[in-house]
Amino acid sequence: MDLHPLDIAILIAYLLGMVCVGFLVERRARSGMDSYFLGGNAMPWWVLSMSNAASMFDISGTMWLVSLLFVYGVKSVFLPWQWPVFNQIFLMVYLSAWLRRSGVMTGAEWITLRFGNDRGAEISRISVVLFAMASVIGFTAYAFVGIAKFAEVFLPDTFSPNTYAVIVVAVTTLYTVVGGLFSVVVTDLIQFAIMIVCSLALGAIAMWQVSPEMLDAAVPAGWSDLSFGWRLDLDWSHIMPAAMHQIDKDGLTMFGAFFMMMVFKGVLVSAAGPAPNYDMQRILAARNPREASLMSGLVTVVLFAPRYFMIAGIAVLALTMLGSEATTGAGVDLEKILPLVIRDFVPTGLTGLLIAGLLAAFMSTFAGTVNAAAAYLVNDVYKQYLRPGASQREFVKASYVASVAVVVVGCGAGYLTPSVDQATKWITAALWGGYAAPNILKWHWWRLNGYGYFAGMITGIGGAIVLLVVLGGEDPMMSFPILLAVSACGSVAGSLATAPQAMDELHDFYVRTRPWGWWRPVVETARRRNGAFQPNRNFVRDMFNVLVGVVWQTAFVVLPIYIVIRDWRAAAVTAAVILLTSFVLKVSWYDRLLAADDAGEVGADSRGRIEPVRS
Repeated sequence: MDLHPLDIAILIAYLLGMVCVGFLVERRARSGMDSYFLGGNAMPWWVLSMSNAASMFDISGTMWLVSLLFVYGVKSVFLPWQWPVFNQIFLMVYLSAWLRRSGVMTGAEWITLRFGNDRGAEISRISVVLFAMASVIGFTAYAFVGIAKFAEVFLPDTFSPNTYAVIVVAVTTLYTVVGGLFSVVVTDLIQFAIMIVCSLALGAIAMWQVSPEMLDAAVPAGWSDLSFGWRLDLDWSHIMPAAMHQIDKDGLTMFGAFFMMMVFKGVLVSAAGPAPNYDMQRILAARNPREASLMSGLVTVVLFAPRYFMIAGIAVLALTMLGSEATTGAGVDLEKILPLVIRDFVPTGLTGLLIAGLLAAFMSTFAGTVNAAAAYLVNDVYKQYLRPGASQREFVKASYVASVAVVVVGCGAGYLTPSVDQATKWITAALWGGYAAPNILKWHWWRLNGYGYFAGMITGIGGAIVLLVVLGGEDPMMSFPILLAVSACGSVAGSLATAPQAMDELHDFYVRTRPWGWWRPVVETARRRNGAFQPNRNFVRDMFNVLVGVVWQTAFVVLPIYIVIRDWRAAAVTAAVILLTSFVLKVSWYDRLLAADDAGEVGADSRGRIEPVRS
């Protein structure tokens, strides 16, 4: 694609601006590890929320979501549940508060709080670092594939797509390494503003150029329906054989069965808590548990509604106006729909801004992932085992090296990954299938000890890697129950075969975080030591809020699609659902957060001390 000089100027200005931001905040970031990785726990919750949303607004995921909406219509809003996108609701309702009360820097450091300092805790900590590295490398490869496909359409053939991907990665790595989390968050805010403008612009272009009649003629019956039965019943065979081929390839003809599997898997993965990546890092960087909860809740509003204006706009333009370049034949690559639409339908000037916005989507995700990974390598390996007495300045310098190392390995994996879809499915199904069981048990079962946690993590991660290396990543979603069962058996067997954890350690963890679950011996100990102690009895209320929250989140996803396709009746019904669920959550969730603050519920400050939580 030959870009106009104005578009090229916008792109160059954007890339230079991001690097400048990194150097501007460099002094603040290098003051110590708390500043470099957590921003000193001084950033407002709404800033962290928009930064987190920007990190999730990635180019690879957007390409994938566009291809899903193109083929599956409005029902495609359920397919990201395999990620699962509604994990943000579990975080909002209760898990972010539990996690932030710990006052730690990384998930591996949290293991010490949960399991103590014995040998079992030590090997558990190592297993979390291994999972974090596997997850980060997978996410980096996923992002790398997306930017390479994007470059293949937009940028001149002076270099290969992978070479362009390396260049963009290098720029992102530079400002991430220099500025730490401060740099990531500040650039995220700039990038998110660009992405909002781009999303609304693409939605408006689609509404201007495509009438409802044009769309109806281009899609099969049922494409715009949210409801579905046991079978998908979208017949593309006479309109676009490539779409029918994609449905057969995905194995989603029996959509009802796949939906049940997604809900089963999504609930379990969400209940396990955030994976050790940028999402967990933003929670730990919040000023207190209440703000951590609010941060996770706001992500739903600021991420899904704007993003789906872009996704819907691109899909509608592609369906009605793109032609045969990316949509005919059995071997087409539907993940290229996004760049092809921007190439053909966006005017000069706005094209440069859109490309900058999509690069921003890539860079924000990549930067957050790299910064979170470096935290594990430095805090949980370098500091713990190699240089425990080193200065804060040395740890920051080690963070530079760790960030670069993560990028190099991740890009290498990206060269070997054939598609965004394959990377997505392996991360969300296989890898997290091995993660779920021990990480659910760590919150809810007092008898799980460090040996059990390690056994569950290693069997789960090992199974996911075997699936990828030996079986080529085939059917990762269907392998989820097997990996879950294997890791659950490993966790239970490893715990029961070894001695229980010391009660003093369990007591300290439970009193600080206050999860609900099977904690009776620990609760009895806490009551003996403090007669006024009350356990967490909020399970029913939390699950009710999760159910309402998932409906609330789904409505925010669906509303922009109905607006773009101009189905005003469905849009009005969806808006009413948002208003109703918002009111319920206000009464049942938000007001209770305020009440908890007023009551001075116990939480941990930024240094992990126990003190009343205040906003």
